[in-house]
Amino acid sequence: MNVLTRTAFKTTVAALALIGLSLPAYADTQVQDAWVRATVPGQPSTGAFMQLTASTDSQLVGVASTAAKIVEIHQTSMKDDRMNMNKVDSVALPAGKPVAFDANGYHVMLIGLAAQAKEGDQIPLTLTVQDAKGTRQTLDVQVPVRALNSDGHDAHAGHGAHMGH
Repeated sequence: MNVLTRTAFKTTVAALALIGLSLPAYADTQVQDAWVRATVPGQPSTGAFMQLTASTDSQLVGVASTAAKIVEIHQTSMKDDRMNMNKVDSVALPAGKPVAFDANGYHVMLIGLAAQAKEGDQIPLTLTVQDAKGTRQTLDVQVPVRALNSDGHDAHAGHGAHMGH
């Protein structure tokens, strides 16, 4: 390699290294054990359950689906021996810590279903996650529909059951 070629090579490597340093660190969020509870004919809503793990401190800030008119993040809680469920705008996803979406806490509600959710179907969900720096990531997932009586605890199920909707 002559001197000019070596200099060009070193300059190119240095430039590529600088470009790599200037790229934003992209938060990676993993979706695991996702599933939707099947419905009976005419049932207008159902729940979606999963586990989310973000690589950096992040938040789930939105969920969308073509399978329902309205998609909301809900939180179930107990107060004075009474179960309450409320819509929430976001859910914290601490770096490296799995966050369960199940009937006993956070979950996704699909309201105004376009069609009955039948066991074996796939429901499209688009999750929007925002990291601490404000960078947004969208995750498109195809979520399997499980039996109406699924409790989410078998080997192929997610975390938790969905009741009361």
